[in-house]
Amino acid sequence: MTPADEPAWDRFVHAHPHGSPFHLNAWRSSIAKTFGYRPTYLLAEEEGTLRGVLPLFLISNPLMGKVLLSTPFAVYGGVLAESGEAQLALRDAAAELGAKEKVQHVELRNAWPEQCVGFERITRYVTFTQELTGTEESLLESIPRKTRAAVRKSLKSNFSSRATREPGAFTDLYLANLRRLGTPAFPDSHFRNLLDAFGPSAADVREMLLDGQVVAAVFTFYFRDQILPYYGASDPAFNPHQPNNYMYWELMRQGLASGYRVFDFGRSKIQESGSFDFKSHWGMAVRELPYEILLVRRKALPNYSPNNPKFQAFIRIWQKLPLSLTRALGPMLIRLVP
Repeated sequence: MTPADEPAWDRFVHAHPHGSPFHLNAWRSSIAKTFGYRPTYLLAEEEGTLRGVLPLFLISNPLMGKVLLSTPFAVYGGVLAESGEAQLALRDAAAELGAKEKVQHVELRNAWPEQCVGFERITRYVTFTQELTGTEESLLESIPRKTRAAVRKSLKSNFSSRATREPGAFTDLYLANLRRLGTPAFPDSHFRNLLDAFGPSAADVREMLLDGQVVAAVFTFYFRDQILPYYGASDPAFNPHQPNNYMYWELMRQGLASGYRVFDFGRSKIQESGSFDFKSHWGMAVRELPYEILLVRRKALPNYSPNNPKFQAFIRIWQKLPLSLTRALGPMLIRLVP
């Protein structure tokens, strides 16, 4: 892809049934600006007409070595193609690029089986989605009883919500949440760069206030008829008021009112995390994510998941560090496992 191809690329992504915000040039420019990874975006053409796209980033660091990834810090990626010929052309181009760059592996974070190109499958993640149809009351009634009761309890508290382009309060909550999970912090610039790249119609931060105090916040993408809450966190001191349940219900309610038809709750590790447990209680459709990896120089499939036993000691130490220290060191460490 060249700069002249960018408008056609984004039009293709918006038109393709499996397109996502993470295939757009806004994601490319933001990730490259924040983390310094090298984007190598491949496209397939037939007689001058765009037939397929594959966003790739070349990443090199001491932990992973050199890899090609579609795409870093994203739950979805991989090939989008109009034909089998275009799909195969992009697969072969990615394999050739991996060999040329002498990478350890090439990873495609496919969202749908139709995107698979024949590399080795990775069974590690699922995603949750909810159709937004009917009335607000019928949508609430579609939620399983226990979670519906928690939502109704939250609605009895003095909550309100507001959208903002200033991510400061959200960032404070989110980075504290990452520390509790034992995960390195993103740089503050990550969220500001995403907001700038996507613009107000495609991304925002929504704060949840209890008696005027911000107690939860969520960074959300808006893509076609989909609403994707991507980064969310709350202050655990206010858990008795159910701020997380209020936050996601508020997004669903507002999404329905604004004409969105799919609530994409995002990725979780299969039955191995608090995130999976929380999302599964909303009664949403669950779909396995068919990620693929092509081993190039590496001989065995990598596992950089926090559930890898090799990372457990680090996680325990990280959880005990002062928040100020994790905020300072996190941006250097999180670049190692995108």
